[in-house]
Amino acid sequence: MEPTRILIAEDEAIIATALKSELVSLGYEVVGITDTAEDVVRAAGELSPDVVFMDITLKGVLDGITAAVAIRGRTGAPVVFLTAHADDKTMKRSVFAGPFEYILKPFTRKELQTAVEVSLQKRQAELQARANLKP
Repeated sequence: MEPTRILIAEDEAIIATALKSELVSLGYEVVGITDTAEDVVRAAGELSPDVVFMDITLKGVLDGITAAVAIRGRTGAPVVFLTAHADDKTMKRSVFAGPFEYILKPFTRKELQTAVEVSLQKRQAELQARANLKP
């Protein structure tokens, strides 16, 4: 069985490296790391990840919420938000991006594993529901 392919969008290099290390140690394949919303949208289209871990605050003009909306619309890949900003305004705005999970920084290994597993299960259920709607 192929390992789950994960794309990371995180603008803090230390966090991106730690996240990659934890995900790889859990048996997942990290297919790329980006630090801007524009780059993660492009990379998601090119790399077809199974799951995208997305910091809400990224470098560049756009933020992770905007990137998540674009990714979900183009590829359907599940997005897991990573954030140190759990304020009400940010959380309410992020709901419209359709994230599959949220993880508050600092994260634990178990939170990462659970987020991947739940995201994959939700994505499978989403695909099954769409298939059932087709005549």
